[in-house]
Amino acid sequence: MKLWVKRLGLVFALPLVLVLGLALWLGAKLMLYKQVDDAAYVASKAAYLKTLAALPSKPRPNVLIILYDDLGLGDLGFTGSRAIKTPNIDALAKGGVVLRHYYAPSPVCSPSRAALLTGRLAPRAGLPNVVFPSDNLKRLSNILPGDNIRLPAEEVTIADMLGAAGYRTAMVGKWHMGDKAPSLPRGFGFQSYFGALYSNDMQPFALYRDEQIVVRAPADQTRIDRLYTDEAVKQIAASKPGGKPFFLYFAHNFPHIPLYAAPALQGRSAAGLYGDIVEGLDDGVGRMVAALKASGQYDNSIIILTSDNGPWYEGSAGAMRGRKGQVYEGGVRVPFLIHWPQGLAGGRQIDAMAMGSDIVPTLLDWLGLPVPSDRAIDGLSLRPMLEARAQKTHDLLYFYSGRRLMAVSDGRFKYHAVAPYLYVISGAGFGLPSQQGPWLFDLSVDADESYNVAMKYPDAAARLKAALDAKNAEMQRNPRGWKEVS
Repeated sequence: MKLWVKRLGLVFALPLVLVLGLALWLGAKLMLYKQVDDAAYVASKAAYLKTLAALPSKPRPNVLIILYDDLGLGDLGFTGSRAIKTPNIDALAKGGVVLRHYYAPSPVCSPSRAALLTGRLAPRAGLPNVVFPSDNLKRLSNILPGDNIRLPAEEVTIADMLGAAGYRTAMVGKWHMGDKAPSLPRGFGFQSYFGALYSNDMQPFALYRDEQIVVRAPADQTRIDRLYTDEAVKQIAASKPGGKPFFLYFAHNFPHIPLYAAPALQGRSAAGLYGDIVEGLDDGVGRMVAALKASGQYDNSIIILTSDNGPWYEGSAGAMRGRKGQVYEGGVRVPFLIHWPQGLAGGRQIDAMAMGSDIVPTLLDWLGLPVPSDRAIDGLSLRPMLEARAQKTHDLLYFYSGRRLMAVSDGRFKYHAVAPYLYVISGAGFGLPSQQGPWLFDLSVDADESYNVAMKYPDAAARLKAALDAKNAEMQRNPRGWKEVS
């Protein structure tokens, strides 16, 4: 009897010991993990920025990038929404250039932001996946597979570049590329920062000015839009014509879920609380435009407005297949406008492909600044296409989810590699996984990617598969796209 009891005790004790051991191991991984930056390319970055600082100064336009979080392709008036009214954004679209086939670099936010700010594919920039707060167990999803937990210090952002070239640089809003030095906004070229380090569904959600908390967690998110817009207007008003040009990166946390709108704004939209928020964002654009006009800087300010990826549980993907987290059109094809009265003829729409990684090389081209020579810059300058001197910019675009290349497109055809597909029944608490593909979609007649035409167009399927395989081989040889440094 005693032997039986001892054996029974071992049966229950062994799983407990294993669970405790696993918990201790995971805790140690979380606490002790330290990301190591590449010293050679940190030094090369510094040398590049010195070359920018040494260039002769000349008059340059202001740059305002407005990036929304999870705003869908169909959520604005100029992209077809009938439920949400956005007159201020629509006015910019009417007076500017709209890219109808613009793609976020990733279907989720951290990698999309890294690519937009560096001009590099997210895996190149060393941030292929969403990152989490330092004290959040979800950070293990980065650590265990060996991913970075912050934007590597050796990366060069557009704020680094413009700051070195004499711009006054500021950021307002969501960072989401690390919450520890050296990977905070002011470590990447922003001279001032006001905002949240993470998405509004992550805790603790506080607001920072530079590195100091100024609104403690949990911040009242019904006030965030007003606080952000007030700060943006202040930054715009601090610049004057003839003085230092400014670069303002206005990266709003909204309309990411959970949804919050100021009480006075609730109920204004036909699209519920989500629409109330987007209409409030449009009000903010109106205030920023008014500040530019009041300070005499409107005509010579480049305004770019877009989203980091497609909509999540609410919002419109514009009748496209897929949503946030997926590389179908609905997850990565997002609104885009660029407005610059003094430098760019407006009132146009362009159907050719573009991607968020193109913004950095486009701005550098316009401003007469060289791109870094020590690394691959995956984006291309859109300037010839935007100035109506070229029909297109890209022959191919590549769509990543994490480190995995999921699809490639030539503008007409989009090829999806074999990938997991989750079949979910409404009301069920689980999904049935399977492997599906490869698929070829003809976007010219099937923008919502409904019909596989690989058998109808075998040459196109073979050509795009070969391009996908070649890109995978290139990335395997040189994942970060480094070039030799002296």
